[in-house]
Amino acid sequence: MKSKSLGVNTICTHVGEVEDKQFKGAISPLYMSSSYAYENVDVKRYPRYFNTPNQEALCKKIAMLEHTEAGLIFGSGMAAISTAMLAFLQQGDHVVLQQTLYGGTFNFVSEEFDKFGIGYTFTNGFSEADFVSAIQENTKVIFIETPSNPLMKITDLAMIGRIAKERGLVSMIDNTFASPINQNPIDFGIDISIHSATKYMGGHSDICAGAVAASEVLIKQIWNKAKNLGGSLSDYTVWLLERSMKTMAIRVKAHNRNAKKMAKWLEKHPLIEKVYYPGLKSHPDHALAKKQMRGYTGMLSFELISEIDANRFMEALQLVKQSMSLAGVESTILSPAKTSHALLSPEERERQGIADGLMRFSVGIEDKKDLIADFEQAFEKVSTKQLQKTN
Repeated sequence: MKSKSLGVNTICTHVGEVEDKQFKGAISPLYMSSSYAYENVDVKRYPRYFNTPNQEALCKKIAMLEHTEAGLIFGSGMAAISTAMLAFLQQGDHVVLQQTLYGGTFNFVSEEFDKFGIGYTFTNGFSEADFVSAIQENTKVIFIETPSNPLMKITDLAMIGRIAKERGLVSMIDNTFASPINQNPIDFGIDISIHSATKYMGGHSDICAGAVAASEVLIKQIWNKAKNLGGSLSDYTVWLLERSMKTMAIRVKAHNRNAKKMAKWLEKHPLIEKVYYPGLKSHPDHALAKKQMRGYTGMLSFELISEIDANRFMEALQLVKQSMSLAGVESTILSPAKTSHALLSPEERERQGIADGLMRFSVGIEDKKDLIADFEQAFEKVSTKQLQKTN
């Protein structure tokens, strides 16, 4: 069958498999070797060159899911982000970045780029004017993240792709929150799509990985930097990631359904001040999200009314876990101010609209009624304690 005609579930299940020619097993065999022959071979393989059998095969799956020609996998999402940026930036260059980025990305740029002599500007907003006004004569890259972490703001992909192409810039996106199931930025003119594969690609909170998808020309340039920086992934983790991605489309669609239901329920709850979810019609970017996304992700954030202590509420939850990461099959919740954006100063968090009481909710695939029951019992505990304290 022609690969272009395959559905997303079929791509997840079959593309990027390593054929077991010896025993005809149903799944990819695992090649753990860190040393390969170099004489009389078509490819000189070495783990740090990102071309072991398992590494090479998985990249094909990622590329096809993201509608690109090629891909690379890394030891973490930050390895993927840092390598991709440094592949196109050098001393004297400049990069424009969206203001609302993952805290690790913000910290990498603000702490490391001055050492490399790379200039950077964070936009003041999301409009075309905001991005264009930040571009300088030496700008080489535009970097965005949509939906943003943790406020779920949406950036116009087609606009960014057009701005970059008109000026000969390389456009990059952190596509982690959406996943390739919900959004393919390359279809809107973005050059490079980057993922923390730890999240929806892995989906079971048991591996750490990163991924980059782009044209063969751009991937070649990233590979030239990657082989020197050494952020490769072990073949065992590669094998686990390929296994996990077989169910990614099914999982992500389940996350989408649950998150939309929970967002609607939370929006109506009297103890909730605000819900941030692009699938809600009340979200200011809902129309844009509907235009460029197939699903609205399993991620949302919300704020409780000021009388309720957010930390006590999270501690009262029993089914939903307080956890640092996101996008596993289990529901988790955290405080961005204490985790993902803890490296930012309080002033910078305030500028980005990240309140200390903001909670990021990664909605899992549990039954909705059980998630609601857990929230209800937690609400009852904290509201009762607050009432007793007031009296």
